[in-house]
Amino acid sequence: MSGKILAIFIVVSALLFGAGVYYFQVFYYYTKVADDAGEVFLTPLDGGAPEHIPYSEFEGIDATSSPIRFRACFSTPETPASLDTRYERYEGAEPRNAPFWFGCFDAEEIGLLIETGEAHVYTAERNVEYGIDRVIAVTTDGRGYIWEEINDCGDKAYDGTPLGEDCPPRE
Repeated sequence: MSGKILAIFIVVSALLFGAGVYYFQVFYYYTKVADDAGEVFLTPLDGGAPEHIPYSEFEGIDATSSPIRFRACFSTPETPASLDTRYERYEGAEPRNAPFWFGCFDAEEIGLLIETGEAHVYTAERNVEYGIDRVIAVTTDGRGYIWEEINDCGDKAYDGTPLGEDCPPRE
């Protein structure tokens, strides 16, 4: 009889722990980013300070538990054709999944738009946090998406590889 009680206790404890981990990963750490935060900006081709672009309908989330959890969606009158002549493109970016409840950001759909050329990805800001770049994808119909990418220096820093001379000093 005591073996059954012990087994039930272990199963219930595991289920409660799993539910807690799920809740913390998907809901707890995320907060909404206010529209007045001025998050929509791009780095010019000359490498100068990032410049704001016109936007509306901003929705954003962020979390303190990871430097790559920022996600946002917006609309802009700009198109990739007009942005390509003024702002720095970002190669190799892959959108990261957002929580299911943040409906405007579908990483799979955004990735397909990038792959087919219907969206171009631009550098918003390099090293927002050491080794993390913020990028923005803009589609031909004016939808925009923001997320964060681990750059080459971040890859090296986080996997223990010695940093190269091309990486800035870590502060």
